[in-house]
Amino acid sequence: MQVTIHRGSQEVGGTCIEVQSGTTRIVLDVGMPLFDKNRNPFDTSTVRQKTAAQLETSGIAPSVSGLFSGDDQPDAILLSHAHLDHVGLLKYTVPTIPVYASKGTSKMMLVGEVFANQTEIPRDRFRELRSGKRQTIGDFTITPFSVDHSIHGCLAFLIEADGKRLFYTGDLRLHGNRPQDHEAMIDALGGSSLDALIVEGTHFGFDDGSETTETELQTQIAWHTEDTLGLVLAAFSPQHIDRLRAFIHAAKETKRTFVADLYTAFALHMVSRDAKLENPLRHGCGRVYYPLSQRRKIERRGNTKVTNMFRDLEIQMDEILETPGDFVMVFRESMLEDFDGRFPNDSLCIYSKWKGYSESKSWKQIGTSLAATGGQIVHAHTSGHALSSDIVEFTQAIDAKAIIPNHTFDPQRFRDYFENVVTATDGQLIYL
Repeated sequence: MQVTIHRGSQEVGGTCIEVQSGTTRIVLDVGMPLFDKNRNPFDTSTVRQKTAAQLETSGIAPSVSGLFSGDDQPDAILLSHAHLDHVGLLKYTVPTIPVYASKGTSKMMLVGEVFANQTEIPRDRFRELRSGKRQTIGDFTITPFSVDHSIHGCLAFLIEADGKRLFYTGDLRLHGNRPQDHEAMIDALGGSSLDALIVEGTHFGFDDGSETTETELQTQIAWHTEDTLGLVLAAFSPQHIDRLRAFIHAAKETKRTFVADLYTAFALHMVSRDAKLENPLRHGCGRVYYPLSQRRKIERRGNTKVTNMFRDLEIQMDEILETPGDFVMVFRESMLEDFDGRFPNDSLCIYSKWKGYSESKSWKQIGTSLAATGGQIVHAHTSGHALSSDIVEFTQAIDAKAIIPNHTFDPQRFRDYFENVVTATDGQLIYL
């Protein structure tokens, strides 16, 4: 078995790994970069009008034989989860390559395609993977494992061929709401003569930041909501299912109405049952607000099945402003104009994303506007990635013969804890 990490060996994001056995080749993830060479957030808009060839020439797309062009195509693409840094280049891949992923990942990618200029998995390419159910692809036997990360439908993969066993974690965490997921992996794989572990190391190279668990964070968000007299604005990614769960819980605990925007409402519609997520829109405890930006799109392009789906739950801004203390409202930076630049008195914006994004000019303007009416922004967030101590704990428990760091700016840090570390530059072949 041969492994090549085409991207991710020395950076967070842009993950793309090739595994070969005999004549069979599979690719694990086809991610867009998260950061540029200066470690500033990568501007994804710069690639929208480029061809696959241009992306390869510029180095944005990795050079994997037959993945983006040519005849020597891989036998399959396996997607660990729906975040852009793992699936963002899928649309540029050769359209005849089958794509294996969970049903949850397929649904989240559809939500992203409808509302976030992302890409869904074409139906004719999609092959469903289910946790615990083995799948044969050429010379490989693949066993998916459910993973606790910050988006619905995540999988890790046990890959077997040539008498060798490789485990790819994708992105994972131990401080989330589903500790049983990583415990099941350890029970199944720990001490089992695993030849290699490709493990994410985001927080080797990035500070852990808040070490709050998802359970603790849910309580914090409820406390902030309880202590607020005015409107609570919930700033988070609608694809972050646990954060969505936390804000719905906060609204319920404080007897407020949860107001979703159209994006969030569609995400709830698509995955709430599979993710065991309470959907207030189905239980009379939620409403849907159509932001100005969405209404303009409807004016230009007309209504669709999705835009009409929640009309009976629609709420107008006048109703929110009449009694702002009655609502927890999903909010994004483009919605400042919906309030004409002036928020209700004593509003609180609970910002629950990576703190680096809040340093933008638009978010500073929002902070100024909130302060003008007695409001403020508070940060309440925790990482979707394993904390540094948890990376060590998980890797020790798996006890593989070789450890291959991935999704990290500092792969050498693994050597502080383990002797059997194999580090490589992007594109370097690793033989198991």
